[in-house]
Amino acid sequence: MTLALHGGTPVRADPWPSWPPPLDAAQRRLVTEVLESGLWGAAQGGRVSGELAAAFARRSGVPYGVPVANGTLGLFAALRGLGVGPGDEVIVPAYTFVASATAVLLAGATPVLADVDPADLHLSPEAVRAALTGRTAALMPVHLAGSPADMDPLTALAAEHGLAVVEDAAQAHGAAYRDRPVGGIGDAGVYSFQSSKAMTAGEGGLIVCRDEAVHGAIWSACNVGRDLGGQWYGHPSVGWNLRLTDVQAALLLPWLDRLDGEVARREAFCSAVERELAHLPAGGSAGGPPVTVVPRPPGTTRDSRHLLMLRVDASVGRDFLLAAMAAEGVPLDAGYPPLGTMDALTGAGARAEPCPAAAEAARSVVWVRQPMLMDDPARAADIAEAFAKVLAA
Repeated sequence: MTLALHGGTPVRADPWPSWPPPLDAAQRRLVTEVLESGLWGAAQGGRVSGELAAAFARRSGVPYGVPVANGTLGLFAALRGLGVGPGDEVIVPAYTFVASATAVLLAGATPVLADVDPADLHLSPEAVRAALTGRTAALMPVHLAGSPADMDPLTALAAEHGLAVVEDAAQAHGAAYRDRPVGGIGDAGVYSFQSSKAMTAGEGGLIVCRDEAVHGAIWSACNVGRDLGGQWYGHPSVGWNLRLTDVQAALLLPWLDRLDGEVARREAFCSAVERELAHLPAGGSAGGPPVTVVPRPPGTTRDSRHLLMLRVDASVGRDFLLAAMAAEGVPLDAGYPPLGTMDALTGAGARAEPCPAAAEAARSVVWVRQPMLMDDPARAADIAEAFAKVLAA
C-alpha cells in the first residue's frame, strides 16, 4: 500500500474537530450581558471573574480562587504568595512546558529540573529527593496531559522537608487523584485557559488555594499590592496587575457546566484508541507492540485527557513517522524537549539534574492533540489504521 507521503491515498481526508468548539447559548448570553454592561473588568465592578474564581475553587475542593491573565503568571503569583523568591530553589519536572520553569525564574528563584518517572512521565519522587538542597523551597508537580501526578509521595516529601507544593494543573481541568480534584491537593494549584486548553478564553488562568493568608498574599500580588478590602490607593506590598477580564470570564463560567461531558468524550476516544492499537501486529525491537499508550500515574481517579501520549518503539524513525502520519491525515505532535537541554533556561540559572527518563521520552513519545480526542470514538480506528500503514513501510 503506497503511503500518502509518496503519493498514495491518505487514511483520512476529512478534518478533525476544531478547537475551541462553537460558543453555546449560555456563553453567548453571558458575554453579551458583560459587553452591554460596560463592566468589563473586576476593577470596574464586574462580577463574573469573581464568580468564576469561586466556582473553580469549589470544584477544586478549596475555599479560595484568584483569576489571572494567564497560567504562567498564575504560577508566578502562587510562588510569590507562598513566599518563594530570590535565593530559593523550586523543583520542576524536566518533561513539561517551559513556562513551569520560567515562572520560577520570574519569581526570582532557581528552577531545578528533575527527572520524571520512566513509565508515566510525571515528576519522580526519587528524583525530587536526589535534587533537594538546603535552598529548596517548593515542588511544582505538573499534571501532565491531563493525568494527575502521583501526589501522595510528593506531598509526603514536601511535609518532611517543610516545602510548599504548587500544582501546575494547566492541562488538567476536571482531573482527580484518589477522588480529590487536582489543584486543591497542594498549597496552591494553577489552571490555564490558553487557546489549546480544555477550557479557553484565548488566554487566562486561575489560582486556587485553601489557606486564607496565602489567598490574601496571592490576591495582593495580582492586584498591584493592595490588601483585600483595603484602600484603593494603599499598596502595602509590591504587586502587579495580573487580572483576568470579565469578558474572558464570561466565556469560561458557563463552560464549567459542560466540562464533565467533554472529559467523558475524550476518555471514550482515548479508550477506543488503546483498543485499536492493541490489534497492531507485534513488531517492536523486543518483539512487543510497536505503539503503546503512556500509562496513567498511580492514584488516578479521573484523567481529563488533554493529550493522549503514545510511546513508539525505538526502532521507528521518528521524523519519518511524524511526516508520514501527517500525510495520512493523522497529525501527531513531537512533544517536549527536556527542559535541561534548553540553553535559555540553564543560561538564566536553572539547574539541570540528570534526566534520562525525560531524554528518552523526547525520543520515543508522541502526542495526539486534544481536538482530535473530541471526535467520535469510532474514528479512533483512523489513528490505528494510519499507524499500521506507516509502520508497515
